[in-house]
Amino acid sequence: MSTEAKPFLKWAGGKGQLLSQLDQHLPAELNQQQFSYIEPFVGGGAMLFHMLRRFPNITNAVINDINPYLVTAYRIIKNQSDELISRLSELERNYFDQPDEDAKKDFFLSIRNIFNENQLDDIDRTKYLMFLNRTCFNGLYRVNAKGKFNVPFGRNLHPTICNADTIKADSELLNRVNVTILNGDFEDTANYMGDGVNFFYFDPPYRPLNATSSFNSYAKEEFNDDEQIRLRDFCARLNNNANVMWMLSNADCSAKNPEDTFFEDIYADFHIHRVYASRAINANPEKRGKLTELLIKNYE
Repeated sequence: MSTEAKPFLKWAGGKGQLLSQLDQHLPAELNQQQFSYIEPFVGGGAMLFHMLRRFPNITNAVINDINPYLVTAYRIIKNQSDELISRLSELERNYFDQPDEDAKKDFFLSIRNIFNENQLDDIDRTKYLMFLNRTCFNGLYRVNAKGKFNVPFGRNLHPTICNADTIKADSELLNRVNVTILNGDFEDTANYMGDGVNFFYFDPPYRPLNATSSFNSYAKEEFNDDEQIRLRDFCARLNNNANVMWMLSNADCSAKNPEDTFFEDIYADFHIHRVYASRAINANPEKRGKLTELLIKNYE
């Protein structure tokens, strides 16, 4: 394969720059036997594609996300990648044919309106999602309370909108392994565990470090502290199964505020580590940069 499979969208909280650190924390047992890989908050899929490339001994994979358009995109890339490339390439040409920035902005706003207001087939829905992701501000996916995509124009006049090589590589990898693609609640993934070893990686919407840093508006449903605790309860139940190992990422709130030990408290029974991450999505460039994230595991 000439191009390595990698995320086809830019996604807030994407794990691309953390993969080498996450890899060091994977269970050694994964190298020694076949296993099922389960990712209940797949997002942009950096960890998914890494795991599928890294472990040819994955017998089946299960991915899930609450965002229906994201899940549709994975299904289209898996099953109808050629038609997606054809339609997305045409849209890319139309965008580049716009004569100046104002015209490109108008074109962007018209596509955003089509995406929000129209009944679309799944390929067009995915085509427009990928276009908006590449042309909006900072590649951010955000919706309002009505579930409407509301990110402004990004002023990126020559983005790569249709990366056909990546789409083909992703499709090939998603078809090489039996990948089940779900759109629902994270707890539903437990119904799809394999008979042998199961490894879960959780990358939920992060708990905000402060009132203005919340970027978990991927769906109109809020992922608040009650949801974080429900996720902890789910992890605790999984821990009762000897065939399940899991690893979870989240914000290191106590690094920002030493009195905010929310995660240290609710995950006190598990192993908590810190890894260094770079945050690129922030309107203020001075607030981008390195900070620690938590990595929580049910194994040494």
